[in-house]
Amino acid sequence: MYISQNYSYAILRPLQREILAHDGQVRWFLEGNDVNPDFLAPNEQTLTSISEIEQWQPDAVFAPANIIPTFIPGLKIAIFHGFDAGKLNSRGQNDHFKIRGCFDLYCTQGPNTTGPFQQLEKEHSFFKVIETGWPTLDPFFNQVFESPYIDANDPRKTLLICSTFSKRLSLAPKLYEQIKSFSEQGKWRILMQFHPKMPSGLVAKYQALENNNLTFIETDNVLPLLQAADVMLCDTSSILLMFILQRKPVVTFCNQAPGKHLIDITDPDKVEAAIDYALTHPQPLMAEINAFCQQLHPYQDGLSSQRVLAATNELILTNPKLKAKPLNLIRNLKMRNKLNYWRW
Repeated sequence: MYISQNYSYAILRPLQREILAHDGQVRWFLEGNDVNPDFLAPNEQTLTSISEIEQWQPDAVFAPANIIPTFIPGLKIAIFHGFDAGKLNSRGQNDHFKIRGCFDLYCTQGPNTTGPFQQLEKEHSFFKVIETGWPTLDPFFNQVFESPYIDANDPRKTLLICSTFSKRLSLAPKLYEQIKSFSEQGKWRILMQFHPKMPSGLVAKYQALENNNLTFIETDNVLPLLQAADVMLCDTSSILLMFILQRKPVVTFCNQAPGKHLIDITDPDKVEAAIDYALTHPQPLMAEINAFCQQLHPYQDGLSSQRVLAATNELILTNPKLKAKPLNLIRNLKMRNKLNYWRW
């Protein structure tokens, strides 16, 4: 399990459970300073260097990331760190479908990502694509946890506010006055959670709003948080797609890829009315949400980890003749420098 962000623990742990249930072995490698080793469970074992990875000789390396060192042993398996939220980079390109020459297998989440990746597979021929669903959501559909964020003694509807960190896309700096007003009026019980890369000054500003109506939450596992809310207010963060899979409505502010499954608002003064409307669960909106979810992630059986493991084992056993990956010399030199590994 190759991770570089705290949210990756929750992404990969369902897959870890499946591997261990089949008498496999798992080791974690924590890359960089953004991942906190304190989140490791007592029974989770780590490898602390590339040399240790080489000695352990993994059959497969699972990464919820865009890049991974190609010089480490094992098949490289892409487990996405989120859904395609339609974010475009400065060149107007969708990075969700950018092929960086690192992976042997992409385990896609649903038809709306499988199709584009299968086309890229034909184009490049150095990786395989198999639709499996997203292991992260297995506990969601298996209901293996009880959310600590549900308050049975509070009859109010619960609003979850999430935001991405990009200044260009984030609702946080643009809706502060509205959210402050929401926290004061007490109309809803409000939970807030930001992307871990959110600027600390902005986080502190929102943490200062905490009261009986608003709770700011920092966590490495957002699933219980999503389960606790009735409606979400978001921007273009992929977390909204995890939330909507519960067939719950989402209000977005200036979303980059608005569709009929979302209530997208561009005027800050109309956000409150949009949330009120969402809470009525209008039938046309709910029908659009259901149709969208069938394309996004049709699997509600909680067995995506099993499918990922089966796809990985099939690739190991069949050993298909794939084209050689691109050398990516500059990127690999940067990765070697970052990981302080120079053995060839």
